[in-house]
Amino acid sequence: MNAEQTWMREPLLQCREELAIYREIFEFVTADLKRIAWKGGIITEGTAYLPELMKRSGVPGNRYLSITPTIEFQVAHYRKRDFVPLVLEGCSDREAAFRNWMDRDALFAREVQRQCRDKDYYSVINDGTMELEKMVKLVVLHFGLK
Repeated sequence: MNAEQTWMREPLLQCREELAIYREIFEFVTADLKRIAWKGGIITEGTAYLPELMKRSGVPGNRYLSITPTIEFQVAHYRKRDFVPLVLEGCSDREAAFRNWMDRDALFAREVQRQCRDKDYYSVINDGTMELEKMVKLVVLHFGLK
């Protein structure tokens, strides 16, 4: 699909497709992780690590943490990113396309938060008011890092 076909669609449809993609590729993601030489754990970031998939893989609650942004926080930061105009290039209404993209991501974040509640995983909602040092301490404490 081109940018118009991608971003001018209903955000709920985009979100459902995004979730389906991550469910489909999860086995490839975990295969890559299994090839990494690690000692004591791996900290990774990404939307492919859906709580439902992590739970199915046997990841315990003290080994998983989700940090998702509020829509306000995400929009404010994405508006500053240089790549956004490139992603939306070719859209007939770039502002509507951007809103659809951000609405999709907000729906995705809510689904991740819901899955965290259902799977008893810890979830932090980042609205930008927590200082970075405090966020780091929260992560360190949750994972028992030094």
